[in-house]
Amino acid sequence: MLQPFETAVVSHTSGPNRAGDAARRVLTSADFDAAIGEISSWEGYAPTPLVELDHLAETLGIEKVIYKHEGPRFGLGSFKALGGSYAAFRLLQREFSQALGRQVPLADVTNPEYAEAASKITLITATDGNHGRSVAWGARRLGTRSRIYIHAEVSEGRAQAMRDLGAEVIRIDGDYDATVEVTRRDAKENGWFIVSDTSWPGYSEIPRDVMAGYGVMAQEINSELDIPPTHVFLQGGVGGLAASVAAALRQRWGADSPRVVVVEPDLAPCLLASAKTGDATPAPISEETMMAGLSCGEPSKIAWDILADEVRDFITIPESVVAPAVKLMARPEGGDPVIEAGESAIAGLAGLICAARQDELRAKINLDAASRVLLIGTEGVTDPMVYAKILEAA
Repeated sequence: MLQPFETAVVSHTSGPNRAGDAARRVLTSADFDAAIGEISSWEGYAPTPLVELDHLAETLGIEKVIYKHEGPRFGLGSFKALGGSYAAFRLLQREFSQALGRQVPLADVTNPEYAEAASKITLITATDGNHGRSVAWGARRLGTRSRIYIHAEVSEGRAQAMRDLGAEVIRIDGDYDATVEVTRRDAKENGWFIVSDTSWPGYSEIPRDVMAGYGVMAQEINSELDIPPTHVFLQGGVGGLAASVAAALRQRWGADSPRVVVVEPDLAPCLLASAKTGDATPAPISEETMMAGLSCGEPSKIAWDILADEVRDFITIPESVVAPAVKLMARPEGGDPVIEAGESAIAGLAGLICAARQDELRAKINLDAASRVLLIGTEGVTDPMVYAKILEAA
């Protein structure tokens, strides 16, 4: 079952490893504490499962594989439920506080006294699916309108899931980065509010809130572990997830924080490109990856500030390992638990298997019999039709 990973063509480059403090400066412990305090109070909140894949670890010749499964998160199917919705709450808190000339507590933004003001606000975002679903969910709970922009390759199943949450969904020609540009234009022309997980010059507060929300995952992980992992393999995308988790792990474990490995599709390697140049660098996308949530050509600048300090290794994986990785989780061997993981969830897993089964890469990343590896399974089955097709192809 692991043969596709042994022959996969994988690119690797070392991180800049700047000696900086971005893990504590860009996202502070207070940012994480505020997000955890708010999100843990929401109806339906429960920590997602942290499971051990013992047979896989044995097969790979390492001590432990620990998998954080985000599929059950708030019934939305992915870790994105923590980010976009929390950022929407924070946005309304700032708007209400500014309008009233006093600080409105975050817990009060859904109070009836703010309902009329909320109804006049439109939240918009660009998405490959999961982030838009989170923003739409947050908008419905807040009583605002939501407009979600998707590109041509986003599945209709994911579009409908957002409509079911009350969002107006606008499909445009072009890729994810093109949808980001359209949201910027429409927000400026109409006075709407962008809730993006991508930062750009002059726009960083909301993406920082998104990343603070993601920190809930790391807090849950840290509360269950007695000792830190030696490695953590994290999906790329614009970098927000990886930066958030890397920062939270550094704040918890200090010098013992795990070695961070970022994994991207070879069709969308903006973080690997950034590692090569030493600065946030776009990577034009000419073909969409199966890992829809990771099809991002432009990194988030504030995320990159953290990643440049914290990440030791950047690797890319080919499309050929996506279906086998999804199948491995759905039909595991040796008693490992069955996990329904979406195509973007398995990037870290696929990167780990490639690294563990290819001697040169294994040595570069320093995997050995004592390695304890943490993986973040960022989504469950967010589109059943896409998931079924992937399993059929495996």
